[in-house]
Amino acid sequence: MEIRASTVLPARREPIELHTADGLTLVGELALPADRPPVATLICLHPLPTHGGMMDSHLYKKAANRLPALADLAVLRFNTRGTTSDRGTSQGAFGKGEQEGLDVAAALEYAEFHDLPRVWLVGWSFGTELVLKWGHDPLVEGAVLLSPPLHRATDADLDVWAAFGRPLTALVPEFDDYLQPEKARERFARVPQAEVIGVDGAKHLWVGEPYVRIVLNEIVRRVNPAAHPLPTEVAGP
Repeated sequence: MEIRASTVLPARREPIELHTADGLTLVGELALPADRPPVATLICLHPLPTHGGMMDSHLYKKAANRLPALADLAVLRFNTRGTTSDRGTSQGAFGKGEQEGLDVAAALEYAEFHDLPRVWLVGWSFGTELVLKWGHDPLVEGAVLLSPPLHRATDADLDVWAAFGRPLTALVPEFDDYLQPEKARERFARVPQAEVIGVDGAKHLWVGEPYVRIVLNEIVRRVNPAAHPLPTEVAGP
């Protein structure tokens, strides 16, 4: 059976709640391999909620639908404060990337409390800003950035990540609306351990199954290389 955009593979999926230090409850979902423990964990930070970003933004939904089965990964998705999806609405209001630092901390606290292994952050667009500003926690093994605009995240934030020392990979679409590969390489040059990968033909939203596969494969290549490359077909029911 070919893996298509709508494919949902077996996993243990459970609704979760995160609790922030300023008293908010955030809604989310944790997807785990169906019959074995995960080898690593992805915490997904979604695009800008004021422009439709949420935990169900398509790359993250497809990661949760596929990667527990194909790569033995735990996938934790959640709505940042004030954000709504089918799972519900997280309490609070959009904090312009500042108060959301407490949301990132709540997700990391959940992962630590529940003994989720080898935590990696995955940020997309606005979510990349949250990674760079708030993701330098000892629990974090590394991060993957998708379409980083480097708008709210400054050179000072990049310098902090450089000092943090953890691996950082940026997937930058050729036709991104905000930051394209050549300029991204210039900006990320101040992070010695950063790798910038330009993706030919891609746009900011990564629409199209070929680009989804590129993104998921590049994530898996870093987080669980034994599962790379991901299959494009699975056994039928």
